[in-house]
Amino acid sequence: MKTAMRAMLLRQQGQALEPAEIPVPTCEPHQVLIKVIACAVCRTDLHVCDGDLKEPVLPLVPGHEIVGEVVKLGSAVAQDLIGKIVGVPWLGQTCGECAFCRRGEENLCDHARFTGYHLNGGYAEYTVAHQHFVFEISGDPLHAAPLLCAGLIGYRSLRMTGTPQTLGIYGFGAAAHIICQVAVQRGVRVFAFTREGDVDTQTFSRQLGAEWAGAAGDQAPEVLDAAIIFAPVGELVIDALKAVRKGGRVVCAGIHMSDIPGFDYDLLWGERSICSVANLTRADGDEFFALLSQHPVTTHIVSYPLSAANQALEDLRHGRLQGAAVLLPQDPS
Repeated sequence: MKTAMRAMLLRQQGQALEPAEIPVPTCEPHQVLIKVIACAVCRTDLHVCDGDLKEPVLPLVPGHEIVGEVVKLGSAVAQDLIGKIVGVPWLGQTCGECAFCRRGEENLCDHARFTGYHLNGGYAEYTVAHQHFVFEISGDPLHAAPLLCAGLIGYRSLRMTGTPQTLGIYGFGAAAHIICQVAVQRGVRVFAFTREGDVDTQTFSRQLGAEWAGAAGDQAPEVLDAAIIFAPVGELVIDALKAVRKGGRVVCAGIHMSDIPGFDYDLLWGERSICSVANLTRADGDEFFALLSQHPVTTHIVSYPLSAANQALEDLRHGRLQGAAVLLPQDPS
């Protein structure tokens, strides 16, 4: 087996990733070594690279939507995992002992470690992960990669809206394009809000089942039961509150958001509520992947070689993608 691998490293926040050759990681007793087949590019990666999320472990291999083949096992890992195709999500490890973990809220663990932030991720040919924090993956690895965060966070966000009949989605990127399909299959009427003038994305959302699409700030054709905000723009909270009915809920799905402007209490009154989504639990993953067996979705991807990770991040930053960017770390030669 190789002892060195290609990777894209973040050495300092606010700077471009650097191509590097680094040692293939070794497995601790409860870890598996994974040959990375595909790693999707998430907006959280941008927040890590730009410095919106503080104190990553540097130098860092980003990436937390990883699909690959288990090629080596730690000493405490069962042999039946070898050769399996697995997915590695954002949540990389928890303490299992704090009050949050004991309550089944491991997404809020005070001592959690996150893939591509505290732990090296998938912008590399190989990575390691704890055996209990991976999911077995079926289907095409490239199209499965965005499910590991965009899909999982989208699912947790959708679940937190309750049982809406009408749902607004603000920001129609990787997560939205997955969860729109899930919602529509459940009989939810989806209303998509995009950047102003982004006709292509509005058309894309309607192709995926959205009943209506317009620009953020436009008035929806009818009142909404709930809204999910995927775009990291605080002003959208005001737009969403204006759009939902009394008793409606606004779910902020991002890990980072610009400041929310002040607003009149009348917008919140009437038992409207705002909540955030923080990370994910392994139970979320189990539920989501079971759901997909009954309600399959199509992920729309744009693939890039590992060396083009910076270009993929810029395309994401500037809204040039429909669906998700996916890196292919293995050398095609």
